[in-house]
Amino acid sequence: MFDLASIEKFEHIATPFYYYDMELLGRTVDMLSCLSARYGIDVHYAVKANVEKRILEMIAGRGIGADCVSGNEVLRALECGFPADRIVFAGVGKSDREIHDALAAGIGAFNCESLHEIYVVNAMAGAYGLRARVAVRINPNIDAHTHKYVTTGLFENKFGIARHEFEALVELLGRCRNIDFTGLHFHIGSQITEVSEVFSLEARRAGEIVSWFEDKGLHVADVDFGGGLGVDYEDPDGNPMAHFEAWFKAIVENYHRRDGQRLHLEPGRSVVAQCGTLISRVLFVKRGETKNFLILDAGMNDLVRPALYGAYHKIENLSSRFRKGFSEMQAYDVVGPVCESSDVWGQGRLLPMSVRGDLMAIRSAGAYGQVMASRYNLRDFAPAVFSDDFDGAPRYADYFGTEMPDALQHLRPAARIPGTDPESAGRI
Repeated sequence: MFDLASIEKFEHIATPFYYYDMELLGRTVDMLSCLSARYGIDVHYAVKANVEKRILEMIAGRGIGADCVSGNEVLRALECGFPADRIVFAGVGKSDREIHDALAAGIGAFNCESLHEIYVVNAMAGAYGLRARVAVRINPNIDAHTHKYVTTGLFENKFGIARHEFEALVELLGRCRNIDFTGLHFHIGSQITEVSEVFSLEARRAGEIVSWFEDKGLHVADVDFGGGLGVDYEDPDGNPMAHFEAWFKAIVENYHRRDGQRLHLEPGRSVVAQCGTLISRVLFVKRGETKNFLILDAGMNDLVRPALYGAYHKIENLSSRFRKGFSEMQAYDVVGPVCESSDVWGQGRLLPMSVRGDLMAIRSAGAYGQVMASRYNLRDFAPAVFSDDFDGAPRYADYFGTEMPDALQHLRPAARIPGTDPESAGRI
């Protein structure tokens, strides 16, 4: 993914930062647009995966809609060019203010997740003399075979309306005079890699549930199958795009679409994960009793997934590509600077012998990385740098007035220069 010219540019940028490959993002979004047209399925990007303005503008510019889970995401989508009628608003806990703002904007649909929410949306729409388009999120009780923290479609999860409430739901919809019922919404989890098996089951289960509501006299104009398509965290270069076509096929081959019925998908992670990389620098190399540590300047505040989920991200030493005759491999625990024992990028990772100042790439970080960052330990946010525009990147010289103070030149990782003796670079 990274050519030597890009890595040389990284040398002058203050770390840590998020690097986005806009060419890969463009190819990914174009693939989705093509499949959307071929299979007749509307696509809504799940905004929560990444809210960078340039990324949202590119996606909106390809005619893809937006799936939002907060009022601020709705406003962000509007600001970045998503048409209001192509925005859907999900989430189990929409506040009165969020509902009001979405009603005023005229969004495409509220994906309501409880009977109480439907009641409130109806009342608020009536109070303001508006009508609300409402789809109902159904909990289909499907095991997505993924991490328990990102499973959303089981009866024990907080999301959606379960079967025991179906009769009450039909009765409530019949009493609501300020909403237009549009259809049913499903979402069973995230990072689903058993694509055909899991999504085929979802499509068949959705068909059964749609038939039940049709038998009760409801017209189901829209069926939204949600998102959740997984990506390859172990081999991002070998699989830079998710299995989008297998996903689309699983839906159309296992769901009987009614005449005029609109189908929807909501990819998020699979759109942006592989185009994003967290670039960091080795601060120190530390030898412990039984293991060696690489201490980076990026921490769990920049990318929380490994600390939160135990998630795996591939780690690469970019600087080692410039070195000749220094290919010895070493097992490292790669850790961050945050004052928490869970601030660990990976344990026992086999990497080229690494030195202070080496540039490290934490891959597949475009989804749920920058968007989940915090200022824990009062650390700065890592900025975004785009492959087609390095001009706005924060440079090392911006902090020190020079590329490197003369008094610190001896600490530079000279081993990045071909032919340099690694011992002189401070190897431990």
